[in-house]
Amino acid sequence: MTQVRSDGATLFCDVEGEGEPVTVVAHGLTNNRNELAAFTPLLPGTKVRFDFRGHGKAATDPGARFRFEDFATDVDAVAGAFGATVAIGTSLGAGALGNLVCRVPDRFQRMVWLLPAGLDMPFALKDRYHELAGSREGKTPSQALEAIMIDPAKVAERIETPWRWEIERVLWEHEDFDALARAVHGVVDDWPIPDRELLRAVEAPVLLVCMEGDEIHPAELGRVLAGLLPSAELIVFESQDELFGRLPELLARVGAFIAAEG
Repeated sequence: MTQVRSDGATLFCDVEGEGEPVTVVAHGLTNNRNELAAFTPLLPGTKVRFDFRGHGKAATDPGARFRFEDFATDVDAVAGAFGATVAIGTSLGAGALGNLVCRVPDRFQRMVWLLPAGLDMPFALKDRYHELAGSREGKTPSQALEAIMIDPAKVAERIETPWRWEIERVLWEHEDFDALARAVHGVVDDWPIPDRELLRAVEAPVLLVCMEGDEIHPAELGRVLAGLLPSAELIVFESQDELFGRLPELLARVGAFIAAEG
């Protein structure tokens, strides 16, 4: 595991694969670098998965900020350290990529935005996330994980789809839940894109992956982004079940995309 210093945090990275392209992989809010760990070995080249500030094993400075610009700084720091020319971002990660390329439109040669969640307007569900963050403040990692496990919604999820819970349990592994809470509070009070018109200057190909029926990551947002980004390709799944059922097909498409095949 490698450490990369960003402005306000020391980020932990896992590197797998070899050769070109070098792809930086940015996870979603409250997740960690293991979010896509089951899939990145199937992609070509070198992949660098890292923990954002406030997440996973990242060590966050006491005075660190948690705005989208700061998460974009994390992506840029990791990409710079490893020479990444391709980027994949999920939710928060996609927002951080969007924020970065609004300021540096040619930062990456290709990008994949999985389930983007925001544009240039306030987050409609922020009260829900403020409540979530508040419930994790002051807890040790074991106490926070226990609180998650006894949540009624999570209990039902474990019964219905135990394999998904095992994945989520891994993604809730964080060493500093106070920093995680600060990250959640900061993100939901901000928005990723300063001005949507700035995206029209991003000429790099962008693969957008969205899903119908997702209130946090609305498919309509993907359609708006596809209309703003000059070289965007949009894939929309009708449901979560369809997305999971077509994962092999999606992985093949993402692999070909980041390798610049077609």
